[in-house]
Amino acid sequence: MNLKIHHQIRDQIRAPIMLAGWPGMGNVGLGAVNYLRRKLNARPFAELDMSELFAPEAVVVKEGIAGSFSDLPAHKFYYLNDPEIIISESAAQIGGPGGMSVMSKMLDLAEEMRVRAIYTGAAFAMPTGHRENVRVLCAANNTAVRDSLTSLGVESLVEGHISGMNGLLLGFAGHRNLDAACLLATMPQYAVNMPNPKSSREIVRLFQGILGVSLDMQELNRAVESTEHTMEEIESQIRTAFAQMAPEEDAGHELGQVEEEKVPQYVMHKIDRLFSEVQQTHSQEKAAELKSELDKWNLYRFYEDRFLNLFRKKPEDDEDDV
Repeated sequence: MNLKIHHQIRDQIRAPIMLAGWPGMGNVGLGAVNYLRRKLNARPFAELDMSELFAPEAVVVKEGIAGSFSDLPAHKFYYLNDPEIIISESAAQIGGPGGMSVMSKMLDLAEEMRVRAIYTGAAFAMPTGHRENVRVLCAANNTAVRDSLTSLGVESLVEGHISGMNGLLLGFAGHRNLDAACLLATMPQYAVNMPNPKSSREIVRLFQGILGVSLDMQELNRAVESTEHTMEEIESQIRTAFAQMAPEEDAGHELGQVEEEKVPQYVMHKIDRLFSEVQQTHSQEKAAELKSELDKWNLYRFYEDRFLNLFRKKPEDDEDDV
């Protein structure tokens, strides 16, 4: 696995802060890092070649000629001189030995660039509704970093676990005596597969405080408003359908044991679970159950694109190389 340096910046920055983002629940961490990188106009300078970790699944065809393989997940690095920042932005979470190799290369670069601290973001799923205020918790690899974050109003994560690359970062950075912390923004457990800009926004706000910068938040605020509007529509539709539901229709949903104000969360959590089961098992029976559940609550229009994506053919599913 090679780290390709396209532009040497070692003489331009002295002790930068590194921000890192990977895909995850609600796209919370990567969404925050990506927003900050775009709004600060950070410039690319390096890329981690992860091609050895992925097998090509298709080729690009143009005018009947097969050319290059379709794009593999990218892991790119960006920088800014004022303030001094390096941003690590990856399109893939990688587990096992491959993930360890990625982390090793990333931390090699951090040491070479004299990075003084690394921050990453992630979601912390909780059984809450979308109207709840977002809380931000932190986990750090030493008390000094933890205390610096709590002084900004961040809560310490008392106990729990951090999976994936965010967890690897804390452990491997600690072994190299690099300061590192993960910021975890709360979000509804039932919506982990939906983008959650509201949680991303809280991490962006903290990054602003850490870096001493001020960003234009209008784009992110509009995304939050749009998502909140959709979530409210979904919950309102569930409440309406529940109010009109005959008692015998509760059978199989165990709604008699659910507090009325929590019915939307219960239903949305079940729908999200069914989506995951269909995606993993490709079961027609589960797909029919999912469609029935969406129809029961008159929610299909909200989930139509996501539902149809379950059945759209991927290139690797084709039997012919056409």
